[in-house]
Amino acid sequence: MRPTRAALLVVATALTPALLLSAPAFATAPPAPATTVAVTSDTPVDEMSEAELRAAIADIVADEDSGEAVVREADKALNGTVDDMRTFLKTGYRLAQAEDDRVAVAHILFVATGAGDKRVVREANEVLDDGSPEALRAFRETGYPLAQAEDDRFYIVRMLADPNISDALRAEANDALDDGSPQTLRYFRTVGQYEVDG
Repeated sequence: MRPTRAALLVVATALTPALLLSAPAFATAPPAPATTVAVTSDTPVDEMSEAELRAAIADIVADEDSGEAVVREADKALNGTVDDMRTFLKTGYRLAQAEDDRVAVAHILFVATGAGDKRVVREANEVLDDGSPEALRAFRETGYPLAQAEDDRFYIVRMLADPNISDALRAEANDALDDGSPQTLRYFRTVGQYEVDG
C-alpha cells in the first residue's frame, strides 16, 4: 500500500464515527466547481473589488458542503491580501476541494471495504490512483452512487438466493430490484430490509 494511501486510510478511520453520524448514505451533492460557486456575478475574478472577492469567498465558507480544507484555505485567503483572495478563487479553491474529495473517497473506501462492496472498492482505488481533482470530483458526484447501486443490487440478489428468506422480505427485495434506482436499492439494503415483518 502506498504511504499516501495508508495516511488517507488512517484519516478516514479516525473520521469514521463523526462522518457516519453526520453523513447520509450517499455523499451529498458537492459544491459546483469554483468558477460557478465562487463567482456570484458576471465580473471576472481579476476585476472583482475586494468586497466582491470577500463575498464570493464567504459564500463558499457558508456552503454546508464545503469541507475542512476548503474552509481552511478560504479563511487564509480572507485573512490575506486581495491577491491571496483572487488566487484562492482561481486555483486554491479547486485544490482545497480536491483535498477534501480525496479524504471523502478514502472514507468511502474504508466503509466499502468493511461492507464487502467490491465495485465501490475497485473504483475508489482507481480514483485514488488517478488522484486528479477532476477524477475525485466525478467519483463523488456520479461514480460512487452508481458503483454503490451495483453493489447494493448484488447484495439484494444474494439475499434472494437464500431459501429461508420470508415471503414478505422476498417481495420487498423484488420491489427494490424492480425499481432499480440507486436510492431505492440503498434504502432497502440499509433500512428497508430491517423494517419488513416476518
